[in-house]
Amino acid sequence: MMQVAWGAATDSGRRRPVNEDALLAAMPIFLVADGMGGHAAGGTASAIVVEEFTAPSGANSVTPEWVMDAFERSQARIRRSSAGGTTVAGVAAVQQNGTPYWLVFNIGDSRIYHCIDGVVTQISVDHSVVQELVDLGEVTLDRARFHPQRHVITRAVGAPDGPRADFWLLPGEPGDRLMICSDGITSEIDAAAIATLTRSVDTDPQQVAESLVELALQAGGRDNITVVVVDVIDVTADAPAPIGDRSMTASADRDHTLPRLPAISRVGDST
Repeated sequence: MMQVAWGAATDSGRRRPVNEDALLAAMPIFLVADGMGGHAAGGTASAIVVEEFTAPSGANSVTPEWVMDAFERSQARIRRSSAGGTTVAGVAAVQQNGTPYWLVFNIGDSRIYHCIDGVVTQISVDHSVVQELVDLGEVTLDRARFHPQRHVITRAVGAPDGPRADFWLLPGEPGDRLMICSDGITSEIDAAAIATLTRSVDTDPQQVAESLVELALQAGGRDNITVVVVDVIDVTADAPAPIGDRSMTASADRDHTLPRLPAISRVGDST
């Protein structure tokens, strides 16, 4: 079980009349959804994600299967309602053989950052045209923030080909900080400024979230802006089984809480 503190802030920005972003900040799920497809459609899509990812009251953890089912439920509802689409980036508290972990997940170009011992690392990888150009070496990271196609994403919940999320597994450690944000932050603030604010671990997570939003507004605020910051205060192993657990045949060398597909990578692994 993880004891956490968190903060969250959102703003429509200086140029958008409606905020199509949505957020969820309640143990065991923290996420940001950036809706697309027009004012009504984008806002509906991101709201659907928040509804489907809301865990039952009192739950301290969920299973990876529950998270994947939430993606499928969101996809079905968005497609039925013709509600455009949405990015989704977030973390879910899960257990691996009784030990608390974060299941980190991402579709689109909203991002998850991890801060430990003053080092800030971007965990998620954008699903965007510009990221593909960066991977090919055709665009530098510094220039990517200003590229004319920076808002064109290649994956979304609600897309015809279905939700294709990336997953990572991150051990829950006291002193960890996780920051989740929409591209209204990353399009306005450079990596150094994001790292400086995120690593301020002596600062309350609510204050960090509000400071990031304010800095993005000062930089122009050309898009909706949303941030969730989560601090891990304490971690206790051997927590009760999470909701949605599916029984599996035990063996000494196999993990019984992680599904085999899609692949889940441990943060820090080379594979």
